[in-house]
Amino acid sequence: MQSLRKLLAIFLAIFLVAVAAIAIVYRAIPNHNTDLAHFDTIIVLGTPARADGTPSPEQRERTLEGVREFKAGVAPNIILTGGPAHNRFVEAHVMAALAITQGVPPSAVIEEGQAQNTVQNIFYSQRIMSDHHWTSAEVVSSPSHLPRTALILRHFSFAWRTHAAPWPTEYSFVERAAHFCVEAQYCFKLQIMGFPVTRFLPHPA
Repeated sequence: MQSLRKLLAIFLAIFLVAVAAIAIVYRAIPNHNTDLAHFDTIIVLGTPARADGTPSPEQRERTLEGVREFKAGVAPNIILTGGPAHNRFVEAHVMAALAITQGVPPSAVIEEGQAQNTVQNIFYSQRIMSDHHWTSAEVVSSPSHLPRTALILRHFSFAWRTHAAPWPTEYSFVERAAHFCVEAQYCFKLQIMGFPVTRFLPHPA
């Protein structure tokens, strides 16, 4: 019995050390590569709409935060990015429609409707930026998603900072914690093993 307790104590200690290491790595990921306060554009990262095509809670909060940043003068343009990655609704279009109803001029809204994941969100948004000769962006997403987004942004040469949207009020503490746990272990894995080779990441970080 005593040896079993020692073994369990060892496993618990290893587990706690692993959790601490993952948390430290996750929280240490830089959230910007510039000190700019104003940018050429705001990029709002997509997430799936509801099954009926209306904005999901995270999609709503990301978009509304992008609108707030636009109205605060952070950037004169908004790129909404996301294709029909998880259902038939184009994420960018759902978010763009919401942004326009909140008072953003249609002329300031650009829909990027091809991306199937976060890497592609940044890749296709950067193409739009290049077409407009833009060199800086504030990137808006959910709080837990931003460290992974920053790991992706490090592969690109434009000036950027990340900016967190509020959590939906519908989310409980447990749901928020679960999102952070999933993203933390994902980021730890990416920090150790790197991203899979893909044409959507232009150069090593």
